[in-house]
Amino acid sequence: MKKLYLISVFILFFVLDFNNVNSQVNNPYQKGLSAEQNLNAIRDLAPYSTGGVGFDTRYEGIKGSPRLFDTLLPSFLNVKGQDYYLQLKTDIDVFKNTLLFLHPKTGKLLALPADMINEVVIKSDGKDMVFRTTSGKSFEKDIKEQKFFQVLKDEPYTFIKMPVKIFTEANYKGAYAPDRRYDEYETKYRYYIFGPDNTFNQIQLNRKSLVKLFPDKKEIIDKTINSKTYVNDEEMVIAVLEMLK
Repeated sequence: MKKLYLISVFILFFVLDFNNVNSQVNNPYQKGLSAEQNLNAIRDLAPYSTGGVGFDTRYEGIKGSPRLFDTLLPSFLNVKGQDYYLQLKTDIDVFKNTLLFLHPKTGKLLALPADMINEVVIKSDGKDMVFRTTSGKSFEKDIKEQKFFQVLKDEPYTFIKMPVKIFTEANYKGAYAPDRRYDEYETKYRYYIFGPDNTFNQIQLNRKSLVKLFPDKKEIIDKTINSKTYVNDEEMVIAVLEMLK
């Protein structure tokens, strides 16, 4: 009887030991890490890993871009303190008020703040688009940040077009959220004319705004506007300013 008991104990020990060995061989993913150690291991996989953070699948990403053209275009850049132009490929980050450019040797994308730039001429769709900055210029309403603007017509009545990027965040969390599942950059434009008061005045592209800025030129404004059909309102304003010389 005692011999039978010893044999039974031996068999039980053998079965348990075999299962343990077999478990180690057939389950290579179980290495004895505690739950805390496992999370730490996931966290340390990469310096930018966020660990076991879930992703909200409702989010639809970003629409639009902070950049004006969304591509690098052939350009001529004049930096403050220089009397020559650099030939580069550039784009304007309207949201950050910087000029992006591709380093011609390294191929790296770099940025210059607006306050370092006198002028950049960007070629787009076969046209030369002249951009300057608000640095040192007087505006009817102060512009706190130095911004880029496109020159549509130069002196004496300089007519400019200033791109502005409006950023709207996604908003879909909470019971009363509008269910907007994407962030968005939207491009708006503001127009200014350098008026008789030696200040850039914001205008609307219409007769009423022009007459308000040049009240003594009402007849010329009316005659010019009614003389033809214009491709767009920018062209109409340029034609009026040409007649005010």
